[in-house]
Amino acid sequence: MKTHSLLLAFAAFWFVPLSMLQADAPVRRQPNILHIHADDHRPDGLHALGTKLLHTPNLDALVERGTSFTRCYTMGSMSGAVCQPSRTMMLTGKSWLRIPAAKTSLKELDASTFLPRVIAAAGYQTFHVGKGGNEFTPGLQSFGQNITMNDHALDQRRGSSERHADAVLKFLDERERNKPFYVYLAPPVPHDPRVAAPEFMDKYSSKDVVLSKAFMPVHPFDNGEMTVRDEKLAPWPRTVEDTKQQIADYYACVTGLDHHVGRIIERLRSEGQLESTIVVFSGDNGLSLGEHGLFGKQNLYEFGGMHVPLVIAGPGIPKGETGALVYLMDLLPTFAELAGAKTPEGVEGKSLVPVIKGSESKVRDALYTAYKNCQRAVRNERWKLIRYPLVNVTQLFDLSIDPLELENLSDKPEHADKLEEMTFLLEKEMKTYGDDAPLVVADPAPAKWEPPVQSDVARKGKL
Repeated sequence: MKTHSLLLAFAAFWFVPLSMLQADAPVRRQPNILHIHADDHRPDGLHALGTKLLHTPNLDALVERGTSFTRCYTMGSMSGAVCQPSRTMMLTGKSWLRIPAAKTSLKELDASTFLPRVIAAAGYQTFHVGKGGNEFTPGLQSFGQNITMNDHALDQRRGSSERHADAVLKFLDERERNKPFYVYLAPPVPHDPRVAAPEFMDKYSSKDVVLSKAFMPVHPFDNGEMTVRDEKLAPWPRTVEDTKQQIADYYACVTGLDHHVGRIIERLRSEGQLESTIVVFSGDNGLSLGEHGLFGKQNLYEFGGMHVPLVIAGPGIPKGETGALVYLMDLLPTFAELAGAKTPEGVEGKSLVPVIKGSESKVRDALYTAYKNCQRAVRNERWKLIRYPLVNVTQLFDLSIDPLELENLSDKPEHADKLEEMTFLLEKEMKTYGDDAPLVVADPAPAKWEPPVQSDVARKGKL
């Protein structure tokens, strides 16, 4: 990670709640925290993160002045709605198999351990505005103020980012000025249906879109979830024309979000609050847009369901990037440390502050991801293994030379030892997180897969 003299500034700019200060201690101001959490946002989904056609000047500015975590992931999902367990992990700091069940009520849980209550205990005013479905409802109910918006219809989606930003601006107008704030802004974009205001839709033409080198008409085998709803949003075999148009629409939604984030940033700047506000940008899960013949987040490729963007900028945060292996659940202890709050017992996430400060270069040696009972993966700094037990398929990739995961090395004799090593590592990580799903089944299904007839495909624009 690149670092410079701002590291010294971070060390000096430490935040503790006023209640914890001794009478003769110097008063240090707690930072505000603005967390922008996008829906289905790819890890390369900003101009500054690698997609040059995208116009995202406001979020790019965060990248340019903050720390980018290029290897951030949500851990896994037990359902096609990957966003729901992802957001639950983030708000509880716990791994995917240890989070509360989706329909658990707030009365059955200890809300004091949820991120908004942890931050509030340190003296913060907390506010959430975001989508109402596929969320961790008890976590949202534990915010001091919680606004959910169900923007499902196409006409609603066109103004979704604007309405969510308006709600944040209203909160900033009315907030308690004697308290720092934690704002969790979680609009339902760029999730499909991918529509934005005309000025953003008109900005992109499909003819300008360059497809990934990993684009394929059809996935080469059955990954166990080939016809989930996301995969039905494009025809089989995937076509260049449809894929480019969907990507252009996706870009329009991202640019619309960026524009309205810019309105919030400008308000903070004009009020003199930006220099005391830590701004975080992240996504709940990634998304395939034609890579490997896939169109959803129900897969474990790098440009698939679990790899997400994460950028942290603000007072004392150095400019640069880090390849540390991190999870979204690491944000709870990170925010707690930045706010001077106490991290609850049982939190499995790890604070990213040592990496931000430069005192540590990594958070963990390996990172594991999972989807239902049909896919398991593990990666380290260089190597990645994906296992599909239901069809007895294994993939091994050398990410240092094959970041798009195009060459499967699992059947190469010269990589037999690496295959064994990574399989052992996967088993170890699964055990750590209480995952007892088998990596080998007695009667695996045939790996060959044929797309359904076209009449079975859902059309774009329907949820």
